[in-house]
Amino acid sequence: MELVNALELLQINAVSKGWVDSVWDAEFVDAEPLGPALEENTSGKGTDVFRQVYKRLLPFSSDEQGNVQNVWMVLGESGIPIKTLVAVLSYYILGGKSTTATVEQRLKALQAASVYLLLLKVPGSVANQVFHQVLFEASIEIILKCWPKESGKKRKKETAKSSQGDARCGKRAKPARKDQEEMDLDEDDEEDHEGEMFFSAQDLVKLRNEIETLVKTLLGFLKTFSLKDRPQSVENCIRIFTELTNFEPVKIFINVKACNIYIYLLETLPELGFHGLWLLCLSHGEGNECLRRVFHRLLYVILMMRKGEMTKPSLLVISQAVVATRNYAISFVCHVVDQKKEAALPVLKILLQHICHQMVEKTEYRTHGAQAVSRLLAKVPNTEYATFIKWLFAYSIKTKVAYRMFALDVAMALLEQSERDPDSLVPAELGTFLTHRFLVQNLLFGRRSDISPTVRAHALHCLSRSCSIAPVHRKQLFPSRLLRTPMQVQRLSVKILVITDAFAFNTAQETMGVLKRRVSDSKTNVRKAAIASLLKHSVIMCSEENLTLLSERCRDPAVSVKKKALQCLTDLLVACPDRSLVQVAWLRGVIVVVVDSESSVQEKALECLDMVIIEHIKARRTFEDTAQKLAWDLLELLCDQCRDLSRYFSKAFILWSQQKKFTSSFVNSLITHTKSSHSTPAWMLLSKVAGSCPSLHYETILDGWEKMIIKENLNKHCGELVSICESYLSSVILNERGAENLNEDMVVKHLYTLGTASLHCPSQVGKRVFLLVQSVLTSSVELLTGWGQGTKELPATQPLSQFKPTSMPTVVRAQAVATLGKLCLQHENLANRCVPAFARELEVGQELAVRSNVVVVLCDLCVRYTNTVTRYIPNISACLRDPEGSIREKALIMLTNLLQEEFVKWKDSLFFRYVAVLVDPDPEIASLCEYCLLDRLLKKNPLMFSQHFIECIFHFNSYNNHKKYNKFPQTDGEKARFSLKGAQNKVKRFKIYKFLLEHFTDEQRFNTTSRITLLSLLSSAGFVDGELPLDADGAELLADTFDVLSLREMKLSSMTAQDGADEPQDEQAAVVKVIQKKLVSQVQKKNFIENVIPIVIALKSMLEEERSPVLRHLMGYLQVTTQDYRNELKEVFAADEQLAAELEFNLRLYEQHQQEEPLTSFILSKTDEAPASVVRRHHLYYCSTQHSPASSSSLLSFLKLSKDIKKLNSVEDKTILCNYRHASIAKFTVH
Repeated sequence: MELVNALELLQINAVSKGWVDSVWDAEFVDAEPLGPALEENTSGKGTDVFRQVYKRLLPFSSDEQGNVQNVWMVLGESGIPIKTLVAVLSYYILGGKSTTATVEQRLKALQAASVYLLLLKVPGSVANQVFHQVLFEASIEIILKCWPKESGKKRKKETAKSSQGDARCGKRAKPARKDQEEMDLDEDDEEDHEGEMFFSAQDLVKLRNEIETLVKTLLGFLKTFSLKDRPQSVENCIRIFTELTNFEPVKIFINVKACNIYIYLLETLPELGFHGLWLLCLSHGEGNECLRRVFHRLLYVILMMRKGEMTKPSLLVISQAVVATRNYAISFVCHVVDQKKEAALPVLKILLQHICHQMVEKTEYRTHGAQAVSRLLAKVPNTEYATFIKWLFAYSIKTKVAYRMFALDVAMALLEQSERDPDSLVPAELGTFLTHRFLVQNLLFGRRSDISPTVRAHALHCLSRSCSIAPVHRKQLFPSRLLRTPMQVQRLSVKILVITDAFAFNTAQETMGVLKRRVSDSKTNVRKAAIASLLKHSVIMCSEENLTLLSERCRDPAVSVKKKALQCLTDLLVACPDRSLVQVAWLRGVIVVVVDSESSVQEKALECLDMVIIEHIKARRTFEDTAQKLAWDLLELLCDQCRDLSRYFSKAFILWSQQKKFTSSFVNSLITHTKSSHSTPAWMLLSKVAGSCPSLHYETILDGWEKMIIKENLNKHCGELVSICESYLSSVILNERGAENLNEDMVVKHLYTLGTASLHCPSQVGKRVFLLVQSVLTSSVELLTGWGQGTKELPATQPLSQFKPTSMPTVVRAQAVATLGKLCLQHENLANRCVPAFARELEVGQELAVRSNVVVVLCDLCVRYTNTVTRYIPNISACLRDPEGSIREKALIMLTNLLQEEFVKWKDSLFFRYVAVLVDPDPEIASLCEYCLLDRLLKKNPLMFSQHFIECIFHFNSYNNHKKYNKFPQTDGEKARFSLKGAQNKVKRFKIYKFLLEHFTDEQRFNTTSRITLLSLLSSAGFVDGELPLDADGAELLADTFDVLSLREMKLSSMTAQDGADEPQDEQAAVVKVIQKKLVSQVQKKNFIENVIPIVIALKSMLEEERSPVLRHLMGYLQVTTQDYRNELKEVFAADEQLAAELEFNLRLYEQHQQEEPLTSFILSKTDEAPASVVRRHHLYYCSTQHSPASSSSLLSFLKLSKDIKKLNSVEDKTILCNYRHASIAKFTVH
C-alpha cells in the first residue's frame, strides 16, 4: 500500500478524464496545463513526490518479488487508472524539455522519466498499454534536454574549422544560405535567452545525479525489454549513449570490457554510455544492423568530430578529454570485435573504410586517425588484414590529396607494428600484402613522385621515418649487398650513416636517383624532406655529384631548405671527418651562406662554423683529437684549395666580433700555432681576427684609441681634401682667364681626389661642390658667381637637361662625370637631377671618354637608385650598337652585371638589343656576349631564350603590324640602329636565330614550333586568317619564318642525332633509346598532320594566288619537314590523294631544280643552249609553283613545247609530266 500512498501525492484521481484523453490523442507531443490546484499542490511538495513513487515502485520491477503482477492489481484495486498515470508522467516530462525550464521543472522531468521507464520494466507493461514509442523517446531525450547547453560562442570555440573551408584544400567555403542564417540567428537568440538562466554548482550536481538515475533505469529496462522491432527507438538510444561517452571528464580509467557487471556499480556517465551501447549490440536488432548503427555513431567519436542530427560533422579542438573519449571508443570497438568475432568483422571493415574516407587533411587528426586504424586492424585475422591493405593501396592512388596523405600515415602506423607471418588460410595472391616490404615499396616509395608536392614531401618524410623506426626497413629500399662492406659506421642521434666506397654502389640507382631529383624539386617541402631522406637512408655515396647537390641546397631560395641542408652537411662531416670531398663540400656549402640575406640562415651558418672550427681551436699540444684535426684540415683547405671563400669567411669574423666572440685566450692559442705545421692557417685566422676585432690582449685600449683616431682623422683629412679641391676648382672655373692657363693633369687629379674623398666624408661636401663639378660640364658660370655672392641655397633652376659643350678638354669632362657620379651615390637629390642629363648625354654626346664614363656611372647609380635609373635603361642599352667598340663592350659588361643581380629585368627591347651583340663587327665582343648569355644569364633564367624567340623574328625584321609583338616604345633612331631588316642582314639574323635555337630544350623547340604555326604567324591572328597583310614586309617576315622552321637547330635533338653517336653500351639502354626516338617521331608526326599541314596547305594556296616569292621558302620548309615521312605522304594526306600526288610532284621538281641550278647557271653564262630536259624541268617547276586558274596559259605553253608525250627523251620526264597533268587537271576541274 506504500506505492498507493505515494501515488496519491500526485492526486491522479483529481485529473479529469477529458484532459487525459487529449494527452493520449496528441500522441504525447503536447499537453494542456493541469489545473491550478494540482499544479500548486505538486509544486509545494517539490521533487520528493516522484522520488517516493520511484522508491516504492522499484521492488515491483525486479524478479525477486513473489507475485510480480501485484502492481497492476494494486493499481486497479486502488482505482488509479494506468492511462491517467502515464498522462501525468508525460506532462512533467514534456515540461522539462523547454529551454526556459527552471531547475525544479528539469528535476521533475528527469524523475518522471525515471518512473516511467521503471514502470515499463515491470512485467506486463506492454499488456497494460504502458509503452508508447513517442513517450519513450521523449523520456530518453530528456537526458540531454535538461542539461544546460553552452552558449553559441563557447561552442564555436570548442569546434575546429571544418576541412571544407580549410585553406589547404584550395577551396573557399560556400556562403551560408539566407534561410540558414535566419535559423542560426533564431537558435542564437534561444541560446542567449537560455544563457540568462542561472545554474549554481549545487543545481548542476542535482541534475547530474538525476541523469545518472535515469540512465541506470534505462539500462535496466534494456536488459529486460527488446527494441528489436523499433529501429527508431534504437537509433535514439544509440545517439544518447554516444553523447554520454564525452558527457563529463573522467579521472579514472574506464574498463569498457567490464560490460557485464552490475549496473548500479557504475559511477560515471561515460561508463554508463558504453554499457548502454554494449546492451544494444546484444539483442536489439536483426543481424548486425544494431552493431552497424553503433559503429557509425562511434565513427565520429574516433574522428574527433561533432555530428548533429541535420548538420555536417565539425572538428573538435583536440584536447585531453577528446583524445581520452576517442581512445575509449576504440577500446570499446575492439572489445565488441573480441566478443562477436567473425560476426563483427564486416562491420569493422566498413568502419575502417569510413575512417579513411572521412579523414581531413589536418596533421593532428590524420595522426590520431592512423593510430586508430592500426589499433583496429590488430583485431582482424590475416586474410581480412591483407584484404584491407589491398584496399588501402587502391585508396592511396585516388585523386583526393587527403586520401593519399592519410594512406601514408596509415602505412607508417602499421610499420610500427610487428610484421605478420602468413598462414595457410591466406590465399597466395594476398600473401604479399602482409609484409612490411609492400608497405614501404608500394605505399611509401610509390608516392615519391606524386603530382602533389605536399604528398611528395610527406612520402619522403615517411620514408625517412620508416628507416629510423627499424633498420630492416632500409633493406626494403637498398639491397643487402650495399651494406656488405662498410668502411665506417657512426650513429648521430636518430640518423644512421653508412659510408661506403663508390665502387660498392652498383645497384639501388632508382631509389637514390629519385631522392636526388627530389632534392631539386620545385616545391620547398619536397626539397627539405628529400635532403633529410638522403642522409637517413643509411647509404650515402660520398661522390662529388652527391656532395655538390647538398652544397647547392645551402643556397636554396627557401629558408627552411637552407637550414636543413646546413644541418645535414654538418652531420655528414662529423660522420666522416677524414673525407676531403666532404670537407670541401661542407666549406663551399656553409661559408658562402654567411652573407645570406636572411638573418636566421646567417646564424645557422655561424653556428655550424663555430661548432666545427672555432670551438676546437685550442693551445698547441702534442695530441690532437679528431675534432681538432678536422678543424685544422678545414682551415688548410681555406688557405689552399678554397682560397676563393676567404672574403665570406671574413664576413663571419665581422659578425662574431659584433657578438664579442673572441677573447685574449683565443688569440694566445692561435699564436702558439704560428710556429707549428699549422702556421699558415693560424696566421690567416689572426689576420681575420685582427681585421675584425681590434680588442686583443693588452693592446685593447691602444687599438680602440687608434681606431677612433683613424676615423676622426679620416673624416678630418678627407674634409680638408674636399676643401682644397673645391678652392682649386673654383680658381679655375670662376676665373675668367682660368681656362686659358688650364693644367689638365692638375684639374683631373683634383676632380678624382674630390670624388674619392667625398665618399668618406659626405657630410663635408657642400652644394657649392655640386655646382662646381656640374659647371665643368654645363659652363653655368653666372649661376656660380651669383651663388658665391652670399647666397646659401642651390639655384632653383639648373640647365641639366643635357651637358652642353664647354671649353673644357674631353679628359676633364670625363673625370667630371665620374666625380659627379660619386657625389650622386651619397646625395639622392643630386642623383635625381643628374640622371636625366647623363641619359641625354648618351644620346647626343660625341666625346668617347665622357660617354664611356656616363655608362659606368648610370649603371652604378642603378644599383643605388634602382627605381630612378630603370626608366633610362633603354638609353644604356642603345650603347650596345655604339660606333665605338669600347663603349659597346663596357655597356655589355655593365648590363650583364645588373641583369645577373636582378637590378634590371628583361623588359621592352632590352633582350633584343642584347642578343644583337651576337653579330657585333668585333668578334671579341660577340664572343663575350655569347659567354655572358650562356654562362651568366641563361643559367639564372632557363626559359629566357624560348620566351623571346618568336618576337625576335618580328623585331629583327622591323615588322610592326602584329597586334602583340614588337610594340614596345623606341625612337626612329633606335629602330634604325638595331634593325637587321632586309636580305643584306639575313646572315646576321639567322646567326642569332641559330644561336638561340642551339640552346633550346626539345620541349622548348616543340612548343615554339606549335606557337609559330598555331598562334603567332600562320593561323589565327596570322597570314592565313588575314590578320596580317601579305605585303613586302609581311613576305620578308613569312620567308624568315619558314626558313627558321626549316633550320636543323629547330628539329628535336632525339630526331637529329646521328646513328652511332653516343650509342649506349648497354643493350637495354639502346632499346630504350630506339623506343624513345620512335615515340617522339610519332608525336611529332601526329602534330604535323593535325596542326601544321592544314595551315601550310592553306597558306600555300594563298601564296600561289598571289604568286608570292615566299612560295619557294614554303616549299623548302615542306621538303625539310616531310623528308622523314617521304614514304608516308599518302598516309599523311590520306584525306586528299590528289594533294599528296601534287606535293610529291612539287618536291621532286624542287629537288631536281636545286641539283641542276648550278649547272644551268653555268650553261647560260656561256650563252650556250641548255639541254632540252633541263629547260623543260625548269619551265615545269615554274608552272608547278605558279599553277592556278589564272596560270593555265603557262601550262598550255608548256604543252605546246611537248605536244606528244612520246617525244620526251627520258622516262623520268614522262613520269613527271603525267603526274603533273593529273594533278593540274584535277585542280582546274575543281576551280
